[in-house]
Amino acid sequence: MSEAGAAVDSVAVEAAAPAATVASPARSGTARRLLGALRRRRVAGSWPALLAWLLLAAMVLVALLGPLLVTADPLRQTSSALLAPGAPGHPLGTDDLGRDELARLVHGARPLLLVSFAATALAAGVGTLVGLVAGYAGGVVEQALMRLVDLALAFPSILLVILLVAAAGPGTVSLTLGIGVSLAPGLARLARTLTAREAAKDYVVACRLGGTGAPRILLREVLPNIGGPLLAQVVMTLSVAAGFAAGLSYLGLGIQPPTADWGYMVQAGQELVYTAPRLVVLPAALTLLFVVACNFAGDDLRDALDPRGTA
Repeated sequence: MSEAGAAVDSVAVEAAAPAATVASPARSGTARRLLGALRRRRVAGSWPALLAWLLLAAMVLVALLGPLLVTADPLRQTSSALLAPGAPGHPLGTDDLGRDELARLVHGARPLLLVSFAATALAAGVGTLVGLVAGYAGGVVEQALMRLVDLALAFPSILLVILLVAAAGPGTVSLTLGIGVSLAPGLARLARTLTAREAAKDYVVACRLGGTGAPRILLREVLPNIGGPLLAQVVMTLSVAAGFAAGLSYLGLGIQPPTADWGYMVQAGQELVYTAPRLVVLPAALTLLFVVACNFAGDDLRDALDPRGTA
C-alpha cells in the first residue's frame, strides 16, 4: 500500500473513532435504554394488557409470599377426604387424600413458576449469545451456528424436551435444562436476524473503524438496540416454558410428587373429574391464565418497545 493510501486510511479511522461515540444511540446500556423506552411509551395502555400485567404480578407474589399467608401443610394427609369448598378450615375443600386444596394451589405456583422463569432465562442467555455471535461474525461462523440451530428446530419442541428430560431423569433440574435448551434455538434465530441488521448500520461500522473490539460492540452497542424485540419474545417464551413444565409434570416427567405442582395436580385429579371437577379445573385454569397473561404482556412489550412506534 502506498504512503498516500495509508494516510487516507489513518484519517478515516481517526474520523470514525469519535463518530462511534456520537452515532451510537445506546451508550447508556441495555437496561437504561429499555427503561427509557418504557417511560416514553405507554405500557399497559389497554385494559387486556393491564389485566395481564396485574395477573402476572399477582401470580409471582403468590409464588413468593403465598406459603407465608396460607400456612396449611399441602402434603398433610387427613381423613377428611373430598370435603366440599367452604368446609371449616378448608375454603376450597380437600382432595381425595384429605389434603387442603387451597394450600396445594398456593404452594403449587412456586415450582411451576420457578422452572418456567429459570428455563426461560437459560433459553434467553444461550439463544441471545448464539444469535449475537452468528449475526455479527457472518461467514463460516454464522453458517455453522445457524445450521445447528436449524437442526434443533427440526425437532418438535415437545419431543426434544421429552427426550432431554427422559435422558437425564425426571426432576426439577433436568426439566429446567430440557425446556431451556429446547427453547433457545427460536430466540437464537431472532437474535441473529436482529444482530445482522444492526451490524450493517453506520454506528456499528464506525465502532469497527474506531478499533472497538467485537465483545464491546455487541454488549454496548448492538444488544441495547435489539433488546426491545428480544425482551418481548422472551416474555412470550415464558408462556411456552410454563406449558411445557405443566405438561411434563402431568406426564410424570417433570416436578415429582409429593411436591404440590399444578401440572401434577391435574393428573392426580383426573380420575375424579366427574365427582370433584375442581381438583382438575382449578390448577388447569391457573396454568392457562398464566400462559395467556404472558402472551398478552409480551404483545404489550413488543408494541411499547417497537422502534417504529411513536414516542
